Amino acid sequence: MTRFHAGIGTLRRRGYEVEIGRTAYQRRGYLCGTDAARVDELNSYLRRPDVKMLIAARGGYGTLRLLPDVDYDAARANPKLIVGYSDITALHLALYRNAGLPGISGPMVAVEWHDPDPASETLFWDLAGGAAPDPLIGPGGEELQAVREGTVEGVLLGGNLAMVVRLLGTPYLPALEGAILFIEDVGEEPYRIDAMLAQLRLAGVFDVLGGLILGGFTEWESDDDSPTLSLERIFEDYLSEATFPVAKGLIYGHFPVKNSIPVGVRARLQVTSDHARLGLQESVVTLPQGRCDKDSQPS
Repeated sequence: MTRFHAGIGTLRRRGYEVEIGRTAYQRRGYLCGTDAARVDELNSYLRRPDVKMLIAARGGYGTLRLLPDVDYDAARANPKLIVGYSDITALHLALYRNAGLPGISGPMVAVEWHDPDPASETLFWDLAGGAAPDPLIGPGGEELQAVREGTVEGVLLGGNLAMVVRLLGTPYLPALEGAILFIEDVGEEPYRIDAMLAQLRLAGVFDVLGGLILGGFTEWESDDDSPTLSLERIFEDYLSEATFPVAKGLIYGHFPVKNSIPVGVRARLQVTSDHARLGLQESVVTLPQGRCDKDSQPS
């Protein structure tokens, strides 16, 4: 809990009034309390108009368990920023699908806020304050790299690849037709990334996607005694014939120095033979709520 309390201290020093949820101190195996307690607390904050931002303590596990009981009507009626990444991807996508609520895939209290990288923090507060950068570049000025040429305008969706795949076929994944999907993952060996990309292809996602941006795929160790494919080769296998623009090198993932990325805003991805650019077309904090058709079917 040391990092958690240090993260709370950072936010308070920035001038924010912070209320700590009671389940932050509960334990049930790898979960912070029972599903009922966690979703009840989440809904209580979604219903409060005085709460303007919910920042996840960490990614953790168990977000998928909560989705059927989230109060999406409250989220629509009392819009607020939901901040987090990793497993929080499931909540971001479900809230956008069922409440039209955009969010920020960004720093979490016990993971980044205890010792925030200054450049990454600046990018986060810019987005949270209403900025819509064009282009969206990395904290060190990093630009995207071209993979497949093309230009598309669409809704920016995504986050953790495993969470996106686990939402396929459920009522919690937004329609991906024409969307710009950004993905990252952590601790997944190449054969598992291969399987997840295969599932996206088999589900027809690559037939309808508007564009794709690859972030970081980190914290896996190769076994020298086992044959494998490189991640580069795997992505090439699945994307070499893509009919949509593809870029890589997004400074986003499970590492401390990174972009924060809005989920559920319109963006433009332009990829030429030697250049790639992602630009936001609207702010995550000024969007009209409820613009999603909650009865639309996910791809």
